[in-house]
Amino acid sequence: MSLPVDRRRAVDRCIVAAAATALTICVGACGNDSGSSPAGESSSQNPPQVNPARIDRARTVLPAGYEVTDLVAPLGPVTAWGYGPQWTAEPARCAALADPAEGATRADGWSASGPGGIVYAVVATAPGDLDPTVIDECGRWTMSGGRTTGTVTLEPAPPIDAAPTIAMATASRTVVEGGTETVSHAETVTAYLGDHVAFVAVVTDPGSPNPQLGSDFTAHLMTETVSALRG
Repeated sequence: MSLPVDRRRAVDRCIVAAAATALTICVGACGNDSGSSPAGESSSQNPPQVNPARIDRARTVLPAGYEVTDLVAPLGPVTAWGYGPQWTAEPARCAALADPAEGATRADGWSASGPGGIVYAVVATAPGDLDPTVIDECGRWTMSGGRTTGTVTLEPAPPIDAAPTIAMATASRTVVEGGTETVSHAETVTAYLGDHVAFVAVVTDPGSPNPQLGSDFTAHLMTETVSALRG
């Protein structure tokens, strides 16, 4: 049996009103998750504290057969790459990536040499800021210092919670006495840890007959180094 027109219209209005009410409740209760974080933003409000003395714990990542030496003076990536004190970067702003803790009077860390290259892990007290405009300008840049010249290229960096990171591949060429040239390659990852900056670098010889450590190892070592520093 069909309903009268007026009554049917009243029922229809009730159904629409009920649906609208249900939709409003769903949007208010379900549309916002207060526990979520915007993409690219760390869930940590402040970076965890760093204890530089713990950097020795990252040595466990090294393959067998590596001889480890403690650092005796501050060391930046540019020094690990083999450039002397009178080095320059072009563009000049890219120098901040080659020596992110410039002026630091103390650094903790170690180096290790083995068949797969020379490994460095270093942490220094320094303002841990990574300028995005420098990253934009320094996707690829050049270095020179004494008899050594090279090219630095930015690579994908490992993500680390509450720590901006940057990865670099450096190809260097050195002219020695008699005109002989030597070449080297370095994979470097830097992490900006609030009031500290840490970096790891692996310097290899492209002409070595031994398998060389690569970017995957460097990224893993950086992750383990930050974990060790934070305890």
